[in-house]
Amino acid sequence: MAHADADQTLEAVEALGKAREAILGEVRKVIVGQQDVIDDVLVCLFSRGHALLVGVPGLAKTLLVGTIAKILDLKFKRIQFTPDLMPSDITGTDVIEEDAETGKRHLRFFEGPIFSNIVLADEINRTPPKTQAALLQAMQEKEVTIGTKTYKLEQPFLVLATQNPIEQEGTYPLPEAQQDRFMFNIFLGYPTEEDEIEIGERTTVDAQPDLKVIMSGEDILRYQGLVRKVPVARHVVAYATKLTRATRPFEPDGHAIAKKWLQWGAGPRAIQNLVIAGKARAILHGRYHVSVEDIRACALAVFRHRIVPNFNAEAEGIDAVKVIGQLIENVPEPKA
Repeated sequence: MAHADADQTLEAVEALGKAREAILGEVRKVIVGQQDVIDDVLVCLFSRGHALLVGVPGLAKTLLVGTIAKILDLKFKRIQFTPDLMPSDITGTDVIEEDAETGKRHLRFFEGPIFSNIVLADEINRTPPKTQAALLQAMQEKEVTIGTKTYKLEQPFLVLATQNPIEQEGTYPLPEAQQDRFMFNIFLGYPTEEDEIEIGERTTVDAQPDLKVIMSGEDILRYQGLVRKVPVARHVVAYATKLTRATRPFEPDGHAIAKKWLQWGAGPRAIQNLVIAGKARAILHGRYHVSVEDIRACALAVFRHRIVPNFNAEAEGIDAVKVIGQLIENVPEPKA
């Protein structure tokens, strides 16, 4: 029986690896380039995590997320965050309704846009902390409480929050402790020249690509459960731990690179996210084991919003990405 279960598990892993290729093929009908971004979003989805998407306007963030939702047959809502957005605009609210026949009044709950499978929180740093907190609480607890009633959110549930790095006037940046709730910080850079030529050709005609549905919400929930069962060798977890501890400038295990360039390092949640993201990346590539390379591949997205460069780094033009790259190069891999 155990042998049969193992065979079924390996078949499921192989199927997900093939499904990933099919998903990428469908996304490429609409989105040019951004391969790493798409992979990171899928890792977050199958890890039950959430992600910050950081990039200048006009990089097709909404189109990308909406396309992935269609291909996976998931409900998708976009919330434009503004300074006057209220928590109830996200979560929903109770409204008094009168029964036409009896004349009696009763409360009816109207769901907010958070009741979707994929929620794009656009420009989360444009809304005050109280509204940000309502979203973050729903992300953490996967439920919403209105008055005395609690409503469960639909599963699977993925929040992708964008931040505009250019316009800082009139913004409410997420504090580091709040950013830590996001598994990944995914950076969207400008496309290559070749990709931009293709974008110019593709997006200036009327043709609309016909997208196929690759899997359902039930499939995703099953694969999310499978991710948790993926075995991880102790030396791989030890590497994730060693790499995280190396980011802490004031700790004995802090690497010289961190002591030189950082004022703050990553906490234990980074280790958890590295391991679970490594598991998801492994099965998305058709493997039922996690390698140190999976941890390295996820390290940038996991650490980018969890480490804070110091004044010396800023003066020298050293950003978080460069520090993470140096740590990955210099922190040795534990022996198996």
